Amino acid sequence: MRIPLTTMLVVCLFGSVFAQEKQSANIDSLKQEILNLRADVDQIQLNLETSQKKFKKGIVVATIGYTVTIAGGLMLGRKYDDVGKVLLVSGGITGITGTFMMVDAYKFLSRKRSP
Repeated sequence: MRIPLTTMLVVCLFGSVFAQEKQSANIDSLKQEILNLRADVDQIQLNLETSQKKFKKGIVVATIGYTVTIAGGLMLGRKYDDVGKVLLVSGGITGITGTFMMVDAYKFLSRKRSP
């Protein structure tokens, strides 16, 4: 049984076109995946930058607060005892607020990009 030459040419041509379309679809899929990964990396970098800024602000506030607390504690039992008590309480509240700001900065690390 012999297959005509024109039939073989048509089959080869069809196979070639089909293979090129499949390869083109794979390349488009790969390009889309690369674009998605790039968008994810950009979002991660944005989240890290935001988290870092908030964390640094929290460190500054907590440091000031706990420094004021120490100063207030040193003033207790001396001439300015009332001022020491006020500094102790206000510094403690400020320090706790700064600590909360530092902990709160981590919420930006888990944020995903909106679809």
